[in-house]
Amino acid sequence: MGNGTSIGKVRGLGSAHAGAHHWLLQRFTAIGNLVLMIWLMGSILWLPDLGYATVSEWLAGPIPATAMVLLIVSSFWHARLGLQVLVEDYVHNAGTKFGVIALLNLATIGGGAFAVFSVVRLALSSGTLAGAA
Repeated sequence: MGNGTSIGKVRGLGSAHAGAHHWLLQRFTAIGNLVLMIWLMGSILWLPDLGYATVSEWLAGPIPATAMVLLIVSSFWHARLGLQVLVEDYVHNAGTKFGVIALLNLATIGGGAFAVFSVVRLALSSGTLAGAA
């Protein structure tokens, strides 16, 4: 019976038990971003031109609009997860850490919401523009 560390002494003193979940979310969003970016690049290459009317008409379709919204949500979520880890690792003052993470959440939710709103508005108004032109 030495003074070594037994499992009973260290149980519950390790990580917050959320690291694996956070790591998996980062990997899932990275894979989603990769697949959706390949789709976006391929779709853009297949367009006859990159004019506003052509892109608006393409984005008015349900599949492109849905995929674009998924890409936006996945990209902003992935960025938030990665920046949260950065803040947690390098900001040591608890009050500052809380404030920076709150600003990070506000920026990513606000930016993502604006981007989704822009896609939805563009997708819904493109039929009106095509009829008016």
